[in-house]
Amino acid sequence: MNVYSCFKGVGVVLAATVTLAACGQKPQAPAQMPEVSYIVIGSERLAIQNELPGRLESFRTADIRARVPGVVLKRCFEEGAIVKKGQVLFRIDPRDYQASVQSAQATLNHAEANKTQVDLKLKRYKPLVSINAISKQEYDDAVAAAKQAAADVQAARAALSKARLNLEYANVLSPITGRIGRALVTEGALVGQNEPTLLATVQQIDPMYLNLTQSSADLMKLRQEMLNGTLKNASDSIPVTMKLEDGTEYTEKGSLLFSDITVDPTTGEVSIRALFPNPKGLLLPGMFVRAKLEQAVNENAITVPQQAVLHATDGDSVMVLNNEDKVETRKIVTGAIAGTRFIVKEGLEPGDRVIVEGLQKVRPGAQVKAVPWQDPEKKETPDQVQGVAPIEKTEKTDGKQQPAASAN
Repeated sequence: MNVYSCFKGVGVVLAATVTLAACGQKPQAPAQMPEVSYIVIGSERLAIQNELPGRLESFRTADIRARVPGVVLKRCFEEGAIVKKGQVLFRIDPRDYQASVQSAQATLNHAEANKTQVDLKLKRYKPLVSINAISKQEYDDAVAAAKQAAADVQAARAALSKARLNLEYANVLSPITGRIGRALVTEGALVGQNEPTLLATVQQIDPMYLNLTQSSADLMKLRQEMLNGTLKNASDSIPVTMKLEDGTEYTEKGSLLFSDITVDPTTGEVSIRALFPNPKGLLLPGMFVRAKLEQAVNENAITVPQQAVLHATDGDSVMVLNNEDKVETRKIVTGAIAGTRFIVKEGLEPGDRVIVEGLQKVRPGAQVKAVPWQDPEKKETPDQVQGVAPIEKTEKTDGKQQPAASAN
């Protein structure tokens, strides 16, 4: 190649460069690695909570009934008010029962007088029979008459007690302290003729029972996991939180009382009862609510944010980072939901780095720029779950277990 040809080639290259610069075009920069956010997996102590439906029931319920027949003279309470134990609620016409008390008292007086007479006669006969002044038959008759008189006195006293009790029943009292509903009868109503008439209902609503139902299958699965050691039984004092019908959280905490041992054959559910304080009277009997209760504890739970889990027809998976910050796919088996996270039963171990954000920008085998992830709403570290006390976490480095680095 001659010198002229070399300079000619150089001129063509320079001309092309000048032309590109004149058109405002710049040489393309090399593609940057995609950035992803990750969390370091660690085991933690996690309470297994279940949210169950239920209805509220008053702590005590007393049906106020007329125990004696008669005409209602007066209602002595305001409907919907708080009534005290022993407070008079209704007054039934007492005149018949007052007359019965007087009659029973007169019968008792007559029996006591007769007994006195018979006792005196027996007292006189006793020394006479020893000297044969009277016959043995006369003395035996006197002894029998004295015993009969004593029995008549006892019967008269029992009749007087019953008459006084019926007179007391004319004042219908509240057996408990609580809120009374509407009156079911009015003044002038004839009550208690053939059977005790329901007059009103008093309910004690502080505290309140919450009756929950849980599927027997879920309960059996929970107990099996306790038996094989995956879960541990919760403490004896199990706190219960409640969500009202409008979705708001009830401020007071409840306590679990018992779990029934019988499965309802019609629904296949087990009844669970909790107790909630109700000092302000916000809770009402019959309200439908939902409650959360801790039924077990997982001492070494592994969790991941829900947004990090990829769902497919062949199962769930996550994207993890290897030691070279390259992306790998990992199949996992998820369990219950703990807040905003899935509990992972299989597939992950402490120390694994799971991608939380940037999943749409990467594929398996891709080299990425990895940065720690932080929940923007909760402002918590990547390896903590709100409301759970985590235990020491470990991660793998060169085949050895070392404390996990902070993600902040």
